[in-house]
Amino acid sequence: MIVAIVGPTGVGKTKLSIELAKKYNAIIINADAMQVYIGMDIGTAKIKEEEKEGIPHYLFDKSDVRDNYTVYDYQQDARELIEKFKDRNIIFVGGTGLYLKAALYSYEFRKEDTTKNNYEDLTNDEIYALALKKDPNMNIHKNNRKRLVRFLNKETENTKKAEPLYPAIYIGLTCDRNVLYDRINNRVDEMFKEGLVEEVKSFYDQNINSKAIKTAIGYKELYQYFEGSISLEEAKDLIKKNSRHYAKRQYTWFNNQMDITWFNVDFKNFNNTIKEVEKYINERRK
Repeated sequence: MIVAIVGPTGVGKTKLSIELAKKYNAIIINADAMQVYIGMDIGTAKIKEEEKEGIPHYLFDKSDVRDNYTVYDYQQDARELIEKFKDRNIIFVGGTGLYLKAALYSYEFRKEDTTKNNYEDLTNDEIYALALKKDPNMNIHKNNRKRLVRFLNKETENTKKAEPLYPAIYIGLTCDRNVLYDRINNRVDEMFKEGLVEEVKSFYDQNINSKAIKTAIGYKELYQYFEGSISLEEAKDLIKKNSRHYAKRQYTWFNNQMDITWFNVDFKNFNNTIKEVEKYINERRK
């Protein structure tokens, strides 16, 4: 059995994955594009070692932050794990929809189109809007014109037409939008208390300017602070804003790309949510 737990940050995906893994004797595979990187812990809300409760976790801390671990790399690694543990229950958990799509669907990568469009007649904002239309989960900065043009020229399979390769149960966690935004804001405050500034500063001091650092929310904003272009408070507010916007794009992507069954999280008694999801899974397994 394969279960995929999706949704935005702060809704309880990690906690649910642990409980389900204990219930179904499952392994857990990361489906978050930034949690694959070693050292990007606080800013990605990566599960702590003591929280794993002895459950095997895979594709966390997979790559050095200086390297570019691609969705193609993830596809290969995830499918290798699916084959290796085909006799075990597997739980994917994370908010990067494209990673899940690549792993579990007939998602293929194609060579870049030889006919290039340089989009010279468009502004950065217009190019950025086109890129978001192509993939709402895209996280290239709007001022990085070169990368945006390359992204638009890159031809990939229409993922809406991709067919599932594995029978899987897709669980989405959600809640009231205002509640979610409050939780995201509070989570960012907690990250700062836990040492986010120090974590990111360690990369900055090593002069690391990799793709992961430049695109990850919480890291790219603090780099702006270290470079003196914004204040620390402005960086924190920007992290909150970008996190909220990313959550909104995540919902759009999942609703358009996958057959998700959504569950409203009971934050006052999370056990109610666990039981509700377990009941649904057991019914699907019959």
